[in-house]
Amino acid sequence: MTQSLELLAPAGNADIGIAAIDHGADAVYIGAPQFSARANAAVETREIARLIRHAHLYYAGVYVALNTILTDKEIAEALNVIREIHDLGADGLIIQDPGLLELDLPPIPLIASTQMHNDTPEKIRFLEDVGFKRVILARELSLEEIDAIRQATRIELECFVHGALCVSYSGQCYMSHAVTGRSGNRGVCAQCCRSPYSLTDGDGNRILSEKFLLSLKDLNLMNDIPGLVSTGIASFKIEGRYKEADYVKNVTAAYSRVLDDFVRSHSGYRRRSSGRSEVLFSPDPAKTFNRGFTRYFLLGRGEKIASMDTPKSIGRPVGTVTGLGKGFFRTDCSDLKNGDGLCFFTKEKKLIGFRVERIENSKVFPNTMKAPAKGTLLYRNHDIALTRLLNKISGRRRLPVEMDFSHEDDDVRLAAMDEDGNRAEVTSRMTFEEPNNPSRAREQIEKHLSGTGNTPFRVMELKISGRVGFYPISFLNSIKRSVLDELTRVRFESYPRKIAAIRPNGIPYPEKRLDYHANVMNEHARRFYQRHGSEVVEPAFETLSETTGKEVMRTKYCLLYELDACPKISRSNRRFREPLRIGDGRNSYLLKFDCDTCHMSVIFLGNESR
Repeated sequence: MTQSLELLAPAGNADIGIAAIDHGADAVYIGAPQFSARANAAVETREIARLIRHAHLYYAGVYVALNTILTDKEIAEALNVIREIHDLGADGLIIQDPGLLELDLPPIPLIASTQMHNDTPEKIRFLEDVGFKRVILARELSLEEIDAIRQATRIELECFVHGALCVSYSGQCYMSHAVTGRSGNRGVCAQCCRSPYSLTDGDGNRILSEKFLLSLKDLNLMNDIPGLVSTGIASFKIEGRYKEADYVKNVTAAYSRVLDDFVRSHSGYRRRSSGRSEVLFSPDPAKTFNRGFTRYFLLGRGEKIASMDTPKSIGRPVGTVTGLGKGFFRTDCSDLKNGDGLCFFTKEKKLIGFRVERIENSKVFPNTMKAPAKGTLLYRNHDIALTRLLNKISGRRRLPVEMDFSHEDDDVRLAAMDEDGNRAEVTSRMTFEEPNNPSRAREQIEKHLSGTGNTPFRVMELKISGRVGFYPISFLNSIKRSVLDELTRVRFESYPRKIAAIRPNGIPYPEKRLDYHANVMNEHARRFYQRHGSEVVEPAFETLSETTGKEVMRTKYCLLYELDACPKISRSNRRFREPLRIGDGRNSYLLKFDCDTCHMSVIFLGNESR
């Protein structure tokens, strides 16, 4: 049996989603009109409908994210939104709030958001048993842990392969709400993890000042696709519903090539969608926004994963400074362009950026001369040449078809069949007219029936049978247009849409007592957990009147390990007197380390001036 593999790309809006599909995505995910975990990426209904129509032509999927926790007053409105999403033809609904399962939902497949903290076989088996069709795994999982989940379940598994990383377990971060009132679980995270912090030890000594201690590099698992496939991953997700079209085009095209290469070299696998994407550039994720790359914990704990010196994009290294002059510097980088953005780190590890105003031979004139020293490594974080390419039509997607043309009696027949077996045929009456030059007449038929212009089809094979006559060009174009229009209609009619119905049951939830980490914000969620044998002893963090002393972040990332002070693994003798604290000049946090499970907790202490 052939297994389908899906490249899943982000769609901040319909146009970006369409671009993602044209550049090789098998599916896209987009925010619902309301209640999306990226509130500023909500999309109007008519735009979602436009995206769905484009996607379904290529048998690509569209998943709509309604993945926030809801108040009691919002439940009814959320149900109306879900029904509307289903009526549009969406292929799946990404949710976080289990209270929605207590409603009379339409038969749309449910996808468990990574915000549900999906990290154990027991949790994922439960989600499968209560009716979810797919689960988005926690980013922190290793290949070994994913394999254990696959062995215990049959549900579709989706994992992130590229993009920004939340330092906390998703759905378990409350820092933003604690200090700004903006909740990540409500779609308005203030990204406190990208702020600078100072670190002090138990004696009050400052260890580090104004460093981005909780900011991680970006995920890049491009070289790990075979390993992920072997563990049972079916959908490979690119993060980035806040990213612009150029980023989505570039990263999607890059991963699409990797998946194509895998499918070509491994029998038994195919891409989920149809068609072939043709791009007009060489994709390279390092050329668009990135904070440096990490494989995170895919192979276990090993590499350093923080981007402590900056939360901004650094791009890729392009060369070094070889000399300095008045208003310019020299570099060994040979392919710089006017308008490129460059950056470098000072000796104090501060990131300095500038734009290239002009280039004269090896001389680079920046728009501001904060001169890098000789030998400084330069990074290009804005590639003007690539950006110009990506701001145009940089890719298109074609559906391969086979055509069969024949003329018998006074009937001219043209049939077309696509790669999915869909077939269309049109017949037109025309009296046979013997051509003056039969060879030239055949060439004309081939030329005008094979040229598909701006249609989404590409003729891969054209068979001409029977007599070959003379046909006006307008006739050939008309019959071709008619058969392709009919094939388009047939494709939409035969789109393999999946349905799924929730049947409530009493399968036990893996945990019996649930505190605020369960994110229960409405009575429907409370009833859901009660029906599954669990007691909600504390409501969602967002409803608590007192948050001081609460854990606002739980993470597999460990600051001790990052600073070579891990008591279990580090070979250095570096040790810090605990308790350690971090602060941003306004609020203070206590760090707790569970060395048995290799986890770090961040405890909110409140205002530093207290």
